[in-house]
Amino acid sequence: MKYTFYKYQGTGNDFILFDNRQQELDFLTKNQIKSLCDRRFGIGADGLMLLENHPGFDFKMVYYNADGGESSMCGNGGRCLVDFAKFLQIIDSETNFLAVDGAHYAKISENLVSLKMIDVTEINTLTNALSLNSGSPHYIQFVNEINHFPVFAEGKKIRNSAAFMEEGINVNFVEKLSSGLFVRTYERGVEDETLSCGTGVTAAAIAYAYANHLTNEQSISVETLGGKLAVSFNYMENKFTDVYLKGPAVLVYSGSVAI
Repeated sequence: MKYTFYKYQGTGNDFILFDNRQQELDFLTKNQIKSLCDRRFGIGADGLMLLENHPGFDFKMVYYNADGGESSMCGNGGRCLVDFAKFLQIIDSETNFLAVDGAHYAKISENLVSLKMIDVTEINTLTNALSLNSGSPHYIQFVNEINHFPVFAEGKKIRNSAAFMEEGINVNFVEKLSSGLFVRTYERGVEDETLSCGTGVTAAAIAYAYANHLTNEQSISVETLGGKLAVSFNYMENKFTDVYLKGPAVLVYSGSVAI
């Protein structure tokens, strides 16, 4: 049977989206999702999302990594799904929706989606790095000359190290620029470098503020290989609140696929 899909991208982080409010795609298996995300034998994407109904919310976000496994929160994916909800006329310019890490508020203004992320209260200091959960677990390492840094090799090594092998972790390499930060990410579940990672960008900005004692209200510009994002937050008493990830979400094309 054929089903209509929508291909979205948020700063190069791309996703396959389905409207599953009628529960027509509840049969999807891990292998089917993996096949759909395959860039040679399927549609090709970093992940797949289902937009579903949920009482008390405008919609529910269900997210799967490219390996077919249901995953933790995806920031760029969340922003794309908000734009998709507007496309479907479920929402106008604001929304409250449910994701795996809880309730989220988002708003759309001038073709940019601002997504409220979870509060961050715990940051762990590692050898030459920091780790934190911004909806997904992230490892943050500050580097120089990031354009020449071996992101895939080093990211894969850290992600598959004894400390992170079982649950996995997203590995972010961050360089300070005069205009903000540049972030490159090796993503678990994709098992490769992606052009952008929303929760990774969020985690990098928070880690930078933590390391440099940037308290109170802050807004940090972040560049990725796929484009520019912005992260804002309020940092007081060792707690990051009112965390927002802002950037574009673009419908690339739609089509039908036999599943």
